[in-house]
Amino acid sequence: MRVDAFDFTLPEERIALRPAEPRETARLLCIPRGTDMSDRNISDLPDLLRSGDVLVVNDTRVLPARLNGVRVRGEAVARIDATLHKREAPDRWRAFVRPAKKLKVGERVRFGDTSESSACLLASLDAEVLEKGEEGEVLFGFAFAGAALDEAIMRVGHMPLPPYIASKRGEDAQDEQDYQTLFARETGAVAAPTAGLHFTPALISALEARGVAVHRVTLHVGAGTFLPVKVDDTADHRMHSEYGVITQETADALNLARAKGGRVVAVGTTSLRTLETATGDDNVIRAFAGDTAIFITPGYRFKAVDVLLTNFHLPRSTLFMLVSAFSGLDRMQTAYAHAIKAGYRFYSYGDACLLERA
Repeated sequence: MRVDAFDFTLPEERIALRPAEPRETARLLCIPRGTDMSDRNISDLPDLLRSGDVLVVNDTRVLPARLNGVRVRGEAVARIDATLHKREAPDRWRAFVRPAKKLKVGERVRFGDTSESSACLLASLDAEVLEKGEEGEVLFGFAFAGAALDEAIMRVGHMPLPPYIASKRGEDAQDEQDYQTLFARETGAVAAPTAGLHFTPALISALEARGVAVHRVTLHVGAGTFLPVKVDDTADHRMHSEYGVITQETADALNLARAKGGRVVAVGTTSLRTLETATGDDNVIRAFAGDTAIFITPGYRFKAVDVLLTNFHLPRSTLFMLVSAFSGLDRMQTAYAHAIKAGYRFYSYGDACLLERA
């Protein structure tokens, strides 16, 4: 399909720079199958789901994956900004780097405190350039591995706010709280699964009282989620892979719920993409642990997910293509036009919509 079919105009003032407080006060545009849309709030979610439905959340935890440092080449130095996007080994991460042209394979980059005299080097993190790819992608080999590397990134890194927020204000201490979901447990994402940001313990309790069970999957969201689609046709776009996990216990619980007539409600496009990756043509959800680069566009046949809770997405983005595949392109264009006119807040810290599968 032509990428420009997924375009729309969004006024700058519709981009949310902070989440709603309290979280349940965020607005919710309900888009059921075949009937009129309605304006609700996240707090209404228990009334909009059914006893026996299963809510599937992504329990990935965001690393402070934006690193600032310098390239060390003799006495010549150059400032480097890197955003980690996929772990390849205990000591290796792929990253998007600016300006990547200043780096050569084999060179060293020091992130954090860039002085050679950092006390015990606790304030710095060294890496070697192992590979250079397209579009500013670099493979770094770090001086630490595993948990030690995670701790070092926590010390020197910054929360990787989406560019449409970071371009309007700086990161602050509040973002360390705001940009993690209630479910965050498995460290490895470099972007939040933002539909999960709307949930609070009180909302989960209300859902469980309604008879809606909550189950977890993991997808370590990569920075590739923010990359623009630069091709003219969706067939020519390449998705970056991300690592996901569905346990056998979760797969069994979801299959059982479906067999009893319950609906699978994915919280966010990351949960949906993980579930669809793990589901066969027989519509059975299976345990999964591995990479996925699934790219969902109109014409895709959904096998696992019946209902999707998701935020409002960027024009011409792979995520707007996904929701258009789920509920229909014309319907989503109409829904987004309504949301813009009605003052809904867009993107990561914005409001949400509840979609039934077309």
